[in-house]
Amino acid sequence: MMTEEMTMIGEEAYRAAKEILEIARPERGQLMVVGCSTSEVGGAGIGTFSSPEVAEVVFGGIYQATQEAGVYLAAQCCEHLNRALIIEKEAAQLYGLEIVNVMPQPKAGGSFATAAFKAFEHPAAVEHIRAHVGMDIGDTLIGMHLRDVAVPVRIRTRQIGDAHVVCARTRAKYIGGCRAAYDENIE
Repeated sequence: MMTEEMTMIGEEAYRAAKEILEIARPERGQLMVVGCSTSEVGGAGIGTFSSPEVAEVVFGGIYQATQEAGVYLAAQCCEHLNRALIIEKEAAQLYGLEIVNVMPQPKAGGSFATAAFKAFEHPAAVEHIRAHVGMDIGDTLIGMHLRDVAVPVRIRTRQIGDAHVVCARTRAKYIGGCRAAYDENIE
């Protein structure tokens, strides 16, 4: 890819992450899960053309937005690592998550998770999280890592490169039935 294309992809990633974070309004310290197929971003079929270079610019844009918002980024690995996640060790400890021993590679974990592993100060792999916000770049299926009630969010940035972008926020479950009252301010 040309330098200007890579710059545009990084800007699209930042813009998309900023949009979902502004709409979802997660609290500082909450989790945002991102799944990304760099193959799809580059115009190829998922899992066919993993690109560390594309991963670095996409990750860089998203990571900047999460840092500005004060939320932890969780990078979903591909199915070859059972969709494990790469997060900061601090987040794993904060949320009581069991750390597992694996280091993602472009063809086993994916380029996006590999970029996260390289960029995080103290990277850790975990098998499961229950994120408050999610972004799926290239139809990587992040739903298993969201809290129980996921709400689709439409953002203006519908693609990053050639990859389709789908976002979600989560909310607390409504329980109790027809006589229950709910606090709309609880997310």
